[in-house]
Amino acid sequence: MMKTLLVLKEQIRNFYGKYEIYLIPLFKFLLALLSLLLINGAWGYMEKLKSFPVVLIVALMCSFLPMNCIILAAALFMLLHLYALSVECALVVFAVFLLMFLLYFRFSPKDTLVVLFLPVCFLLKIPYAVPLAMGLLGTPVAAVSVSCGVMVYYILAYIAENQATLGVTDAENGMQKFKVVFDGLLNNKAMLVTVAAFAVTVILVYLIRRMSINHSWTIAMMAGALADVVILLLGDLIFDTNISIAGTILGTIASLAIAKLIQFFAFNVDYSRTELVQFEDDEYYYYVKAVPKITLATPEKSVKRINTQRKAPARNGSRPRY
Repeated sequence: MMKTLLVLKEQIRNFYGKYEIYLIPLFKFLLALLSLLLINGAWGYMEKLKSFPVVLIVALMCSFLPMNCIILAAALFMLLHLYALSVECALVVFAVFLLMFLLYFRFSPKDTLVVLFLPVCFLLKIPYAVPLAMGLLGTPVAAVSVSCGVMVYYILAYIAENQATLGVTDAENGMQKFKVVFDGLLNNKAMLVTVAAFAVTVILVYLIRRMSINHSWTIAMMAGALADVVILLLGDLIFDTNISIAGTILGTIASLAIAKLIQFFAFNVDYSRTELVQFEDDEYYYYVKAVPKITLATPEKSVKRINTQRKAPARNGSRPRY
């Protein structure tokens, strides 16, 4: 079974390397299309943006632009939908996006996709996969981008829950709407608990998977998932955040499966062939632990040609030579 999976892994890598120029635009297109459709489904207050041809055209444009353009398109869709609901809501969310960009994403542009992935994963009921993945593949600084993604989701979720109040078109209640949105942002205990849980998960997974111990990645993802669930449950017990215990556990199990898949493609090693190497130079002694990667060459298909045609008989009655 493992040999089959390793062969499949190498075939996927070879296929990706051969058709990378076509697969990357396709991935961008699918990511943009899925994100925009989920945004329209969850916060679709502007009917014109919910038109599928509009979503399709924007997704096709994003497939030929840099990856961060998907973030800009998703943010623009969110702001336009919120503008259709309430100008005050759009201004508050715009201020949050601008603050995130100025304070963090200018210096770490690679992590901006996390802000898009987290709300999408929340809608798919697997948000716990993001802190595990960022702890395995990123650095502790990724805890900031994960926290920003959590804040964006909870702001939008709070606005969706209070759309009946915020959608009232009354000029005299403008300041009241600002107060409602800011109260929902600052006094949201569920958001604060989730931010703390995800940030701790990212840092804990990173620290453990960097250790020189066998099966460090597996231990890291298990410890991170356990810490995540414990913090969320403690937060629910202390602050009454009303989280779904069954949903949290099932989502964490699914997230562990995703993290294990990431490990299979990014860090697949054979601990049974670990070597401890010691050497020195003029200034230092070196003690090195070498763990070989599991690699398996893809089997090459050999085509055997069989010539079934018989030679024509020689002329003048002579027999053919074989």
